[in-house]
Amino acid sequence: MARYDFRLQRLFVRASLREGGEIEPTREQANYLLNVLRMGDGDRLLVFDGAHGEWLATVRPTGRRDCRLVLVECVRPQTAPGDVDWLFAPLKHARLDYMVQKAVEMGVARIRPVITRHTQVSRINLERMEANVIEAAEQCGVISVPPIAEPVDLERLLDAWEATDPGRRLLYCDEHEETSNPLDVLRDLERGPLAVLIGPEGGFSREERAVLRSKAFVTAIPLGPRILRADTAAVAALAVVQATLGDW
Repeated sequence: MARYDFRLQRLFVRASLREGGEIEPTREQANYLLNVLRMGDGDRLLVFDGAHGEWLATVRPTGRRDCRLVLVECVRPQTAPGDVDWLFAPLKHARLDYMVQKAVEMGVARIRPVITRHTQVSRINLERMEANVIEAAEQCGVISVPPIAEPVDLERLLDAWEATDPGRRLLYCDEHEETSNPLDVLRDLERGPLAVLIGPEGGFSREERAVLRSKAFVTAIPLGPRILRADTAAVAALAVVQATLGDW
């Protein structure tokens, strides 16, 4: 990823960015810029929409709590996202927020909640999840914002995999692997589209592990000799996969 100016405020906008254009931020965004950050006429910031790169813009206030953003120039062209999908059994509240933010920082292409037998969360707040995606992207210079898929049952996911994700290998973290070193497994895999699946706090059930291991497109990987919490496992798995087979 290209370097960017850490000194400038970054803002994700739902608008198509083009040279010479003007965009209207949401009321909440405008209030934040004008009354929290105390930005005034002509102050600069960076804006991105996840599709048309990152743009330098200036603030033009139109009221106490309203403004428009005038696009000056594209400072970073849009980059293609990586090709690692992140699948996970949702956790509760703050730990799920943490997992989502870290996954975005580490360059996942898509975020896909998966319901397993031991998943502890019955209701998933996709709006809160999206807010965490945007916050992480704004703070960390990410311009390819990963979309969030609707939750899907693990069995249905696996049954439809070869039709919906042909050629994409699914790596799942399994503490029962014979080796404890994930590199022993990853070194033998060919580069290509990947997905990483993180299980729930209680782990996958015996039946789920049997189904996963029966699929030709699935590879089990360990995460070392220690038992990790699900949110820690997500960061560890994405780090080792990106470093070995991803875009690092």
